[in-house]
Amino acid sequence: MVSGTMSKSDTKSRKTLIVACGALSRELLELKKINSLDSIDIECLPASYHNTPDLIPDAVREKVTQSKDDYDNIYVGYADCGTGGLLDKVCEELEVERLPGAHCYEFFAGSEQFSEIQDSEIGTFYLTDFLTRHFDRLVIQALWLDKHPELLSDYFGSYTRLVYLAQTDDPEIERKAQEAAQRLGLTFKVVKTGYGELGSNIVRLGTPSEQQLTEIS
Repeated sequence: MVSGTMSKSDTKSRKTLIVACGALSRELLELKKINSLDSIDIECLPASYHNTPDLIPDAVREKVTQSKDDYDNIYVGYADCGTGGLLDKVCEELEVERLPGAHCYEFFAGSEQFSEIQDSEIGTFYLTDFLTRHFDRLVIQALWLDKHPELLSDYFGSYTRLVYLAQTDDPEIERKAQEAAQRLGLTFKVVKTGYGELGSNIVRLGTPSEQQLTEIS
């Protein structure tokens, strides 16, 4: 994490910025609200980067660099997200920490449970609450399937199942996820994850341990 000059007596005014994926904005704001994490600010980059991960590292570098003088700590609210390790290089360069895992599916489900889901059926396509809400825009339209439905087998021919990782217990979102599976010709399964490791990581940022306090003293 980015370190500043701060004593333990200053920690009440300590400010943290999370530079996050727009696909996590709703969950991050909810976690901030329900845990009263007033010391945390959240700025989200476009969720469309989900489909263009090569844009993520430079966008994160720019936002962190712009903000580093205004915050004591900056945290990157992305997993690797398809950057092939390039985001990790940016985080190392800027001395900031990112969310653990390869992608948001892993930290919502938890590493162990995600491995079990993936190992049980390799050809699994995943949706979260956000991706389900915006399925038409981020999947159908982004892949031109609305104009060229013949491309469906090219994109999804290797998939056999759609797993909806549910952050909320919302029958309407679950219905939309099931409809998405039908449109893609995949079997359907729901896994109730809640906020998973995202929640524990964000709460940790707002409630520093004595070890963390020592590191920034």
